[in-house]
Amino acid sequence: MKFTTPATTNPIDQLKIIGKPVNRIDGPLKTTGAAIYAYEQHAAAPNAAYGYIVGAGIAKGRIASISLDKAARAPGVIAIVTADSAGKLGKGKFNTAKLLAGPDIQHYHQAVALVVAETFEQARAAAQLVQIKYTPQKGAYDLAAAKDQAVQPEGKGNKDSITGDFDGAYAGAPVRLDASYTTPDQSHAMMEPHATIAAWDASGKLTVWTANQMIDWGKGDLAKTLGIPKENVRLVSPYIGGGFGGKLFVRAEALLAALGARAAKRPVKVALQRPLMFNNTTHRPATMQRIRLGASREGKLVAIGHESWSGDLPGGGPETAVQQTRLLYAAPHRMTKMRLAVLDLPEGNAMRAPGEAPGLMALEIAMDEMAEKLKMDPVTFRIINDTSSDPEKKERKFSQRRLVECLRTGADKFGWSQRSAQPGKLRDGRWLIGMGVAAAFRNNLLMKSAARVRLDRNGVVTVETDMTDIGTGSYTIIAQTAAEMMGVPLAKVVVKLGDSSFPVSAGSGGQWGANSSTAGVYAACVKLREATAQKLGLDPADAAFADGRVSAGGRSLPLAQAAADGELVAEDQMEYGDLDKKFQQSTFGAHFVEVAVDAATGETRIRRMLAVCAAGRILNPKSARSQVIGAMTMGAGAALMEDLVVDQRGGFFVNHDLAGYEVPVHADIPHQEVIFLDETDPISSPMKAKGVGELGICGVGAAIANAVYNATGVRVRDYPITLDKLIEKLPESV
Repeated sequence: MKFTTPATTNPIDQLKIIGKPVNRIDGPLKTTGAAIYAYEQHAAAPNAAYGYIVGAGIAKGRIASISLDKAARAPGVIAIVTADSAGKLGKGKFNTAKLLAGPDIQHYHQAVALVVAETFEQARAAAQLVQIKYTPQKGAYDLAAAKDQAVQPEGKGNKDSITGDFDGAYAGAPVRLDASYTTPDQSHAMMEPHATIAAWDASGKLTVWTANQMIDWGKGDLAKTLGIPKENVRLVSPYIGGGFGGKLFVRAEALLAALGARAAKRPVKVALQRPLMFNNTTHRPATMQRIRLGASREGKLVAIGHESWSGDLPGGGPETAVQQTRLLYAAPHRMTKMRLAVLDLPEGNAMRAPGEAPGLMALEIAMDEMAEKLKMDPVTFRIINDTSSDPEKKERKFSQRRLVECLRTGADKFGWSQRSAQPGKLRDGRWLIGMGVAAAFRNNLLMKSAARVRLDRNGVVTVETDMTDIGTGSYTIIAQTAAEMMGVPLAKVVVKLGDSSFPVSAGSGGQWGANSSTAGVYAACVKLREATAQKLGLDPADAAFADGRVSAGGRSLPLAQAAADGELVAEDQMEYGDLDKKFQQSTFGAHFVEVAVDAATGETRIRRMLAVCAAGRILNPKSARSQVIGAMTMGAGAALMEDLVVDQRGGFFVNHDLAGYEVPVHADIPHQEVIFLDETDPISSPMKAKGVGELGICGVGAAIANAVYNATGVRVRDYPITLDKLIEKLPESV
């Protein structure tokens, strides 16, 4: 099915099951421990040996020598894999660095060996006996020092964007702001580690049970790296314990499990130890951003300039922190630029809302600073600079844009009118109290997605698609879609996900998963509806599916009767035309935060958080709310604590565990409220939905930063906002 014209009325609009706050159907499995994750696939791959990865001890250089003798003689050791013994390996499309290094080392903790043994403890002990000598080389690890050598990154979307005469308009603006901001390197820090069990069969085919968000991407990259046909690889990933973009691509443990299993001639299981997750996998790169705003005295922006610098390994890409600035606010004269420096740190890549999350951390502070210069309320300033069309392409309208309603709704609900206009003046005992606001923005991305649906003689509908569930509720919204389309209760729907033997879906990433994967199920169900009606002798064009029955032309028959002679199967995919070119498709929101800052110590506590989101039809308000509050929590971490600290001598992240890399815990997060505006977007898909999982983090950091400023009068432009950046500038205690 191809989606080329805006959606009209269709079966999803019945909203009998879609749009309801249904409990997650995988919830009982997860709360009872019955959901089987990658590292637990013991029944599928019995008698698995254990692999332990050895990571490089330098950030850049070469392996001078590697001695395996002592490790090979250690108790329980079955095999040791290195680049020398692994045979010729390719490099996947989605990896910047090689997953198994040797002799060249590209970054610290890059995998250099895998020790396979009968038990985990034996593999770990033997790994300590692998003796490696390195020839280190000088590397670049400091973004600030490399900034002047940064260049414009390759790729159409990374080009400079200039509209009008930014320099002239900015120079002539009556009110101007020129400020710089920094965001640090950050880690995904998901609960489940990167983990894989791999097994080869007698015919040379490989099965990997792994934690991966994009099954088809992973299958292709693993096949390419191993140099085997793609059809000889099967990826299975039914449950994933968090990803946030860190599991979009195949990582070292998957490749090494496959190589280890081939060497050991039996299944091998490998999980990245937590320190390797920080330095071996991907992270959100640090940014340096400069924002210039020019406005009339009445508050209308006339010039917006946003420049960003980030770094990555050779062949990597930038953190696209300026992309929201191209679309969020009106101004006739505009300039955005990105520059990419070569850094020899571990690979920078996608982390929840790549680009917009760090970009809005800067832009939305700048908007607050400009509002203050104008002596204007920050909400009002944002509202008067709203736009109904793409500011760089005036002829292209937004499919839906309700940013103003998000801001006004949030301000009313949050009690914004009680905010002190003068920073540092509102107190509650020892605490300085402040409120902050920020706009939220994330583009709506569309991905081709397929599914297969089956109807059996009991009236049970089974959905098969390689879509993944990273804790976001994919099982449930896919079941809701099939139930709505086929007119059956949820109890009559079975959903099977995360297997590369199923049709290729959108996968989980970029907040495209929910809308795209359910649209693929919609397409398959349309075909199944047609086949069912024809089998029952009914006109497919008039057939109505409800309460387990199919009705048309005055006749009503049980749905199950269509499969009485055998299962009915239908498969299709949702593809998209050029509606996303004709209309700018984006999601919008507003974040409101109240903080309390200790007047003596600078300790910051978040008291209240509110997100108002306009993101198309919300397929399941309960699971969508969970996604948003999780994103808000990540935004709190980014604002107040998360910081991968770089050792600029050794080129590695020092705090590479969950003791040194601080993330929010329950005590850090107060009551969170989420409001979804009642919205449908027929230009997006037949589901009339969009994405929301990443919108929830966009702008949160700035809303917290703005609240801290409102509480203290101290403006911090370098994240995270730790008490040492506040304490010397706090108002005098009274």
